[in-house]
Amino acid sequence: MTGLTSPYLWYTTRATGLVALALLTVMVCLGVLVANRAGGARVGRFELAQIHRAVSAITVAFLAIHVVTTVADSFVATGPLSIVVPLTSPYRRVGVGLGALALDLLGTVWLSSLLQARLSYGAWRAIHWLGWLCYPSALVHALATGTDARHGVGLAVVVASLASVAGAALWRVTARPDRAAGRTAFSPPSRPEPRRPGEPPEVGSRTRG
Repeated sequence: MTGLTSPYLWYTTRATGLVALALLTVMVCLGVLVANRAGGARVGRFELAQIHRAVSAITVAFLAIHVVTTVADSFVATGPLSIVVPLTSPYRRVGVGLGALALDLLGTVWLSSLLQARLSYGAWRAIHWLGWLCYPSALVHALATGTDARHGVGLAVVVASLASVAGAALWRVTARPDRAAGRTAFSPPSRPEPRRPGEPPEVGSRTRG
């Protein structure tokens, strides 16, 4: 079987890798906004959750292109198995292994979102915590398997990504709100119970004058 190699495959692999890292950064930061119940008049909590889902899907798409072009390019000896099973690649075993781990974790989190209606809230939330393990795995993978992330635009992307996720993690810990049992950002807003005829409104409630 003749191997396939092309500089375009290599360029595509490098470019989609950096884009996937940037999108993963946005995805994590949006997840923190959703978890901390951020939202306002222009962009509410439900809209932020939908944007988070959309960015997650786009991240998976770019990651898929990154993986396919990596396997297709025979210039680097990276087989299909090493893409999903860590530490099985003959090329830069640890770096590629961390990339495989990041892929497995992100895939698990994404599938849990697709199956959210069939999972308990506790199981869905526990799986989503894997996203915090996915990010450092992907970051070290980017630094260990190539040179793009160590200088120029690639280094700027890595520094901005790390600063953004670190800031989001700090805000997640310090500004974590109390969560109502069984409710998430995807839950519909609770509605106040209707008042009986003649019953005065509660203190602090809004009434139309």
